[in-house]
Amino acid sequence: MGFRFQRRIRLAPGARLITCRLRPGLSVGPPGIRLQLASGEGGEGLPVYLDIAANGEIRYRHPDGRRLPDAEARALRRQGEAAIRAALASHCEQLNADLDSLECLHEQTPPPGAAGYQPRSYPVSPPSPVTPEQPDWRHALWPAARARLERENARREASHAQAYRAWEWEKAEFDAREFERQQREEVAAWDDPEAMQQTLAERLEELGWPRETLVDFELSDDCRTIALDIDLPGEEELPDRYWTMPAKRLKLSPRKLGATRQRELYRRHVHGVAFRVLGTVFARLPGIERVLVSGHHRVKVPDSGEFRTRYLFSAKVTRESWEGIDFDRLARLDPAEALAAFPLRREMSRAGTFRDITPFELDWRWR
Repeated sequence: MGFRFQRRIRLAPGARLITCRLRPGLSVGPPGIRLQLASGEGGEGLPVYLDIAANGEIRYRHPDGRRLPDAEARALRRQGEAAIRAALASHCEQLNADLDSLECLHEQTPPPGAAGYQPRSYPVSPPSPVTPEQPDWRHALWPAARARLERENARREASHAQAYRAWEWEKAEFDAREFERQQREEVAAWDDPEAMQQTLAERLEELGWPRETLVDFELSDDCRTIALDIDLPGEEELPDRYWTMPAKRLKLSPRKLGATRQRELYRRHVHGVAFRVLGTVFARLPGIERVLVSGHHRVKVPDSGEFRTRYLFSAKVTRESWEGIDFDRLARLDPAEALAAFPLRREMSRAGTFRDITPFELDWRWR
């Protein structure tokens, strides 16, 4: 873009997108499953890893990655068939749910009037009280035994007191951080650039990012306008198949998405990311009145082998226009069409593929 961003938020992956495309010499499947299966009658649990290939076939491995011999794998399937089948069925449902959620990211967008600060309680319970062991007839007859009992009770009481003091210190530190967060999100997030950056980063981390994602941004001097540049996944990074569970085999069966469906999924996902980021900014940074959001991803140049930045869209959105969206019906909203209601640069073919665009320049006058 024609301006330099001064700040950057680095977001760790929150949701793994599974790439399942087949290329010569490459077989990539969905993530495997770790199970604890009984080894024989009354045997201890045997940890095993189910490695799922791109065609859905299951390879049985030790936790360290070594493949189980065929005889051991057959015995494992006989003894643990019910557990393996249940785990595969659950895994299959989760894979399909993860794929479906990619085009519904915008449905979790907070309305602009949503409360920013949400209080949190300290999640750790205090140590349970110690009940002293009561003396019995033996302790009445042997003073040494009674002395040992009293020392043990005293030791347990002291240990509990020490653990309770440690818990109180940790809770006090947690409460102090919560008070600091409350002040940051309710007061400083209006006009303090550092507080705005931290609040925005924490809220953006609530999203499910497919990989480590960079969000570059710049605030105007009056902290009323923000420009964001989002690093998006490429279409090849999204999953391209649904999975089913055959009735009589311990495996998964892939059903590849059609090209049209794959493009629609990608279109809704990248626009949904932008929509959710816009909603996060307007809901969590109450002083922001205008947002410039642009989305890009990196593509490899065939001739040189280097990467270049390819912009997919760029939009200007004001708080007033954003508040006109019906946030009670987000499930019926198409995020790609919603962004078209604002000043937008985007070029898409009839088939739904993106063409390169030149994003809006940063202009604090907001022409």
